[in-house]
Amino acid sequence: MDVVAAMRVFRQVVQRDSFSKAAEDLRQSAAAVSKQVRQLEERLGTLLILRTTRRMSLSEAGRVYYAECCRLLDELDALERATAAGAGAVAGCLRVNAPLSFGLKVLSPLLAEFMARYPQLRVELTLNDRLLDVVTEGFDVSLRVRTQLADSSLVARRLGEVEQLICAAPAYLARRGTPQRAEDLRGHDCLAYRLAEHPGVWQLEGDEGAVSIALPTRLSADNSMLLADMLVAGLGVGSLPCFIARPLIDSGALVSLLPGRRMARRGIYALYPDQRHPQQKVRVFVDFLAEALSAA
Repeated sequence: MDVVAAMRVFRQVVQRDSFSKAAEDLRQSAAAVSKQVRQLEERLGTLLILRTTRRMSLSEAGRVYYAECCRLLDELDALERATAAGAGAVAGCLRVNAPLSFGLKVLSPLLAEFMARYPQLRVELTLNDRLLDVVTEGFDVSLRVRTQLADSSLVARRLGEVEQLICAAPAYLARRGTPQRAEDLRGHDCLAYRLAEHPGVWQLEGDEGAVSIALPTRLSADNSMLLADMLVAGLGVGSLPCFIARPLIDSGALVSLLPGRRMARRGIYALYPDQRHPQQKVRVFVDFLAEALSAA
């Protein structure tokens, strides 16, 4: 039994002072209307409407119930209208999780424009390279940079992609030599990103086909910005996302290696709970990032 629906039927019967007229208004049969009122009375354990062959009237309990019934239904209708109106407003708090390096190098320059566009929205940003549980941690959106995503109940929208560049410092190459082929990497010290799908194992593609190289790892870390610092210091050979590597290569601090080989590109994904109607704040944030990253 739908109690709220039965309450609406009861209110209409009282307001129209007639089962048949209420049935016409509600586009139901008189029998269906009468049945719902009777079920409501059985649920409450008391008569709400006193019926005779000529007229109907409210019992004492019916008068009290009718007043409260109208109040509750009016409040429910007001709540639904307010919620529907608020669903289109970009306001409240947007909780976002993103990898540290991506957040500082890519997301940070975009946030000011996004927040200026939506002044009623507050952003709570958590930067962490580890894969946090979006639902358990209470995030609205989690941004991930991965070659592939694990199966989950979350919605995953691909916003763009990141190229991985193999590089090393000029001083390191002067000391250890410059690798000319993928196989030459086995003779070099590798600096590995510990949270990668396969740390220390590089999947390289190119005109000569694909090859998998297992490298001796001298240092592993869970942050690409730290790895970049160690590469600049001449500690070894490593792979960096392009948004970190390109400025360092352009400045001469690092040298791009193996131009005929490339690592698998990583996708930039926005993950959020699977909802029938995603919140407006989530929708505009994801759309904004997709547009901004596409332009970049």
